[in-house]
Amino acid sequence: MFSCVKSYEDQNYLSLKRACLRRKVLFEDPHFPATDDSLYYKGAPGPTVRWKRPKDICEDPRLFVDGISSHDLHQGQVGNCWFVAACSSLASRESLWQKVIPDWKEQEWDPEKPDAYAGIFHFHFWRFGEWVDVVIDDRLPTVNNQLIYCHSNSRNEFWCALVEKAYAKLAGCYQALDGGNTADALVDFTGGVSEPIDLTEGDLINDETKRSQLFERVLKVHSRGGLISASIKAMTAADMETRLACGLVKGHAYAVTDVRKVRLGHGLLAFFKSEKLDMIRLRNPWGEREWNGPWSDTSEEWQKVSKSEREKMGVTVQDDGEFWMTFEDVCRYFTDIIKCRLINTSYLSIHKTWEEARLHGAWTQHEDPQKNRSGGCINHKDTFFQNPQYIFEVKKPEDEVLICIQQRPKRSTRQEGKGENLAIGFDIYKVEENRQYRMHSLQHKVASSIYINSRSVFLRTEQPEGRYVIIPTTFEPGHTGEFLLRVFTDVPSNCRELRLDEPPRTCWSSLCGYPRQVTQVHVLAATGLKDSSTGANSYVIIKCEGDKVCSAVQKGTSTPEYNVKGIFYRKKPGQPITIQIWNYHVLKDEFLGQVHLKADPDDLQALHTLHLRDRSSRQPSDLPGTVAVRIFSSASLTAV
Repeated sequence: MFSCVKSYEDQNYLSLKRACLRRKVLFEDPHFPATDDSLYYKGAPGPTVRWKRPKDICEDPRLFVDGISSHDLHQGQVGNCWFVAACSSLASRESLWQKVIPDWKEQEWDPEKPDAYAGIFHFHFWRFGEWVDVVIDDRLPTVNNQLIYCHSNSRNEFWCALVEKAYAKLAGCYQALDGGNTADALVDFTGGVSEPIDLTEGDLINDETKRSQLFERVLKVHSRGGLISASIKAMTAADMETRLACGLVKGHAYAVTDVRKVRLGHGLLAFFKSEKLDMIRLRNPWGEREWNGPWSDTSEEWQKVSKSEREKMGVTVQDDGEFWMTFEDVCRYFTDIIKCRLINTSYLSIHKTWEEARLHGAWTQHEDPQKNRSGGCINHKDTFFQNPQYIFEVKKPEDEVLICIQQRPKRSTRQEGKGENLAIGFDIYKVEENRQYRMHSLQHKVASSIYINSRSVFLRTEQPEGRYVIIPTTFEPGHTGEFLLRVFTDVPSNCRELRLDEPPRTCWSSLCGYPRQVTQVHVLAATGLKDSSTGANSYVIIKCEGDKVCSAVQKGTSTPEYNVKGIFYRKKPGQPITIQIWNYHVLKDEFLGQVHLKADPDDLQALHTLHLRDRSSRQPSDLPGTVAVRIFSSASLTAV
């Protein structure tokens, strides 16, 4: 997986470490110096900070003390509970933290080989479609010999402080971590896809069915190695980190460290009783201040659970910041959950395997409307179709599609502070089955994301077989930036960018001709088809100048709804377009009728209902049935 890890700022960990060992010096990172510039992007508040190496803070420093656990972490002076919550989730997943902390045994202090210590560490983070290797020295900011940011329970354990320093280096400085986003950190630790869930929608408290369905989805993400976080929205600045009567804190990110169905009862009775409770374990990054409601550490509800079940759940009665809640209470008190699902693309897995399409794009400005790629959202109809466009296919009768768009953060510098995110989103349109060129007019919108100024926007949708266009946009026109589009489907979607507005002119165009007209044909439905006792299993074919589009088979009906579109660039507009309807049979399909369309731009009648005819070369005769067709033609090839 890490064969293609990219060195951040071209710093190679192994060569830097070898050079330090050869020169018998400890590494000092020139890209992230031990100065106030690495702490703040404006001002230098608070007491004087001294940068110290772990060996100067304590005796016997270690990367890990008694392994790694979510209990290791405590938030420091910077407001990065979101980052600490993400680290807590990470600590509970060995396969994940070993990706973030590569070859950790080699990086661990070895008291028997003091000469192997060079004061250098490295960590892996997933950024904008690739894993990056971030090198740091181990000089950490302290006041009165105490770490001022993320620190561990054990004074001599330093993994969380070092991971935080590497992450601060990516962000520009420690202050840039103040008030960040848990969803971003979860993605950066895993390369997964974050899905935010608003618990205030859908009346989850009163709708047990919806609540149960959501719990099953959360349980599935957890059981398949994903990371989860929960929080209570703070509506005002004064609300931030306000403690509620129930012990929970507003505007604060909690790590979800376990999700399970808990069996109630004791002994054999527990096995025969079917009563189970949906429960979630959470952890406060402060390492203290817990939920004090039902199922809190000392509550009497735990008497309903057998001792063996409590041990299996790891129930402890101490103020360590970790506690259990029923999922019903989670939905009652929390406002948001973030699920970071790991998208499995391995064919060797027993779990669902996704096909991923990953494309880099950009919103760019240009004076020429046909080259401009920053058109803004659909509110700006004059420029909307100037945005980047991506086409993909659903190849099953129906398929679940996951779509995520992530913008590249504006490079934060120590002078400018944090980069601001643009408000971004995307729309999805069902288009013609044979579309090859960019959209220029509105088609049927099948799904739309929210527009929000977060780093990434996610949508899960189910769509029937067909071809679709995604249009990612900034909310306002004229805004520029880079983005990464990720599309996950069950079978390969052939996702690609549409770059051309119309068929290209080539050296053969003068000999073979160039299209003079574009025609969009939309076959809606048919009625009164030649019927059998079970109805026809019919499909439609649209033919034009050697090009054809075929619909899916509509089974067992004499009144099928095809809803199939084709787009044709016509060199010989005088030749008619043919629509044929066939009845599917295993050995040989049966012809049910056809119609010919002139599809002239001067024909202003949009909807045509036409009688089916046979294929006789003599005078055509009517067959049973009619077909309903919408037609649009134009001499401008960029009209559709």
